[in-house]
Amino acid sequence: MTLVARLIDDAGAGAADAEQFFRSPSFLGAEQVTHTLAIEGDLEMSLPVIVRPIEGGERRDAISPYGYPGGNAPPPDPPSAADIDWSETGLVSVFVRDRIGAATFGGGTVRNQVQIAEGEKGIRKRLREQIRRNLREGWGVDTAAGPEAPTERRAEFERAYGETMARAGAADRYLYESTYFERVLSAPSSWLLVAEREGRGLAGAIAVASDGYLHYYLGGTLDEALEASPMKNLFAAMIQLGTELGLPLNLGGGLTPGDSLEDFKRGFSTREEPFRTHELVCDPAHYEELSGGTESGDFFPAYRKTGGADAPPRISRG
Repeated sequence: MTLVARLIDDAGAGAADAEQFFRSPSFLGAEQVTHTLAIEGDLEMSLPVIVRPIEGGERRDAISPYGYPGGNAPPPDPPSAADIDWSETGLVSVFVRDRIGAATFGGGTVRNQVQIAEGEKGIRKRLREQIRRNLREGWGVDTAAGPEAPTERRAEFERAYGETMARAGAADRYLYESTYFERVLSAPSSWLLVAEREGRGLAGAIAVASDGYLHYYLGGTLDEALEASPMKNLFAAMIQLGTELGLPLNLGGGLTPGDSLEDFKRGFSTREEPFRTHELVCDPAHYEELSGGTESGDFFPAYRKTGGADAPPRISRG
């Protein structure tokens, strides 16, 4: 297989697809994508990436935006990093978040098992009872297409998301300005769901459609509503939305494999799928020089294992 990689300074336009959220112009702008990584030769494929300088020199590496962007045309026989001539890019490494169910590159690392819900049949009996109890107590879910979501509902979602991140002690890279949410919800393939009681939005979720799935993207609950756990009602509403769209719902996984968040999501699912990343070393000599024998485990790239701002952000977010 003869393949050459090129790096195009176009803010990801060469990999954009308005119909697929994780490669839509709205999302690429929100995530501040800088380039298109084009693979050319025996196959043609493009990926949106964020190119970053490596401290202490002129070298650079790249990382996918968050979520499940992968490439725009995953091939039947995905290439490995060794199949590709990277010399034109000048990149030391690339960290790729793949699509669900369609591999962009060969191999990779299974980071998590995401929970997939196809209809309501996977919802556990206990959860069904709790959802019905919330309905009896006056809870409802307001669903709107992202571009049409009212300003008040957007503000309610932001407050719920912000309080959730504060409870979790989330790092700065998990926090967003209002402009981020505005860009995300400007995508035609986005929806805002708000769980409300007595007219007040107390929890919310953003769902997005991409590459054959409806995906739970972001969510949160106000502190005062935690006892009722309205996220259950939001999950049920997203499952219903997926059914209406003819798409299975990807609820994502846990913060770590097998944790309580994953178990909660499994209570709504009918099956699971692996979420893979690809750790591509483009310049082995410089990669080894920069890593200096660092023991990185499953962290990539090893030379960024500092836990600081340069670490690959948001492999998983519940």
